[in-house]
Amino acid sequence: MADTIVSGMAGRYATALFELANEANAVDSVKAELDRLSALIAESADLARLVKSPVFSAEEQLKAISAVLEQMGISGLAGNFVKLVAQNRRLFALPGMISDYAALVAHQRGETSAEVTVAAPLSDAHYAALKEALAEKTGKDVNLDVTVDPSILGGLIVKLGSRMVDASLKTKLNSIRHAMKEVR
Repeated sequence: MADTIVSGMAGRYATALFELANEANAVDSVKAELDRLSALIAESADLARLVKSPVFSAEEQLKAISAVLEQMGISGLAGNFVKLVAQNRRLFALPGMISDYAALVAHQRGETSAEVTVAAPLSDAHYAALKEALAEKTGKDVNLDVTVDPSILGGLIVKLGSRMVDASLKTKLNSIRHAMKEVR
């Protein structure tokens, strides 16, 4: 099951963590702690540089990430996992590991996620209607990751697994423009 969802080095680490967390009945708490750490990495340019830069030694990365984990109150399985990743000089792959772990958790729960790009923020009613339509189409509970991009002008772009539906106004206008060039 897990082999088909995640792959590569990050997938192997995520699978190992998932199996350990599953045995310890800590899947949700580990996910919550990793999500907090992921959010901090996204917010902090310094932390992102520490995670991605090969300039820092394993010892420097371990010392710094240990301090961050302690400050955030992340310990136990999630904390030990991140420290192990730092010791093994794999901290650069941590965001991928966290993402793969989340995919494993979602698969276990029977959930799937969709990336949705819209021109303007969705109202609660539109968000619920889109979520319901995607759930009906997939037969699973769908988590929406909504991004606002005014450059698409209107409509939306939905990526669900390997499928993508581009119903943006920008794409439709480009298609019309291309068709008009062909007529000339």
